[in-house]
Amino acid sequence: MSAATGIPMIELAGVAKQFGKGRAVLDPLDLEVQKGEFVTMLGPSGCGKSTLLKLIAGLTAPTTGTIRVDGMTPKNARELISFIFQDATLLPWRNVLQNVCLGLELEHESTERQRKKADELLKMVGLQQVSKAYPRELSGGMKMRVSIARALATSPRLLLMDEPFAALDEMTRDRFNEELLRLREEQKWTGVFVTHSVAEAVFLSTRIVILAPNPGRIHAMLAVDFPFPRTAALRITPEFDALAASLSRLLRGAIAA
Repeated sequence: MSAATGIPMIELAGVAKQFGKGRAVLDPLDLEVQKGEFVTMLGPSGCGKSTLLKLIAGLTAPTTGTIRVDGMTPKNARELISFIFQDATLLPWRNVLQNVCLGLELEHESTERQRKKADELLKMVGLQQVSKAYPRELSGGMKMRVSIARALATSPRLLLMDEPFAALDEMTRDRFNEELLRLREEQKWTGVFVTHSVAEAVFLSTRIVILAPNPGRIHAMLAVDFPFPRTAALRITPEFDALAASLSRLLRGAIAA
């Protein structure tokens, strides 16, 4: 999916973050994400990846600098944004269908439209057979699929993801990566993804932003030009290995910076 022209989906200008009188979490940084991109933030612990996502989502405010999402402040752009956290964060007293409908309820959609949209998404993520189950009855992978369906229910234009597959085994993570790209092709959202995995970053991204720690700052950027759709076969190509090796070298440089 090629990036659209016009107003960027995300514009960060001189954005820095410091909590109270503590040390800075993020040094001033500038970044643009174009519409249609899938940008991954990669870096060691302490480089501010999760903080950067929360700033874009408007969950916390920058200490300095400005943020625009599709030309608006994050607060005014909230209807465009969905956020998938590392934990599934499902409401335990609601079943799968009710959890997926949550955002639609908050938008005051009709019950009929909520049910129709939720049914479509549960089918899309392969969970229609457990729509009446409760979170305690689901595996970790199933919970994450419910979380993804809930995030996509409101048809976001920007999807922010904070290590959503970190707790999964490698085979399950690979399958979820493929599923996520399939959903992106269907729904045409812009993605910003946080991970510690080099292979995951290469497989998913159109561009990778490597952050250095203490305080967080942009160390390098790497374009990923593999065509879409991407399949499991990509992971065993020499080109994939070569790009992953280049990214690993950049990441080691960021850690040492």
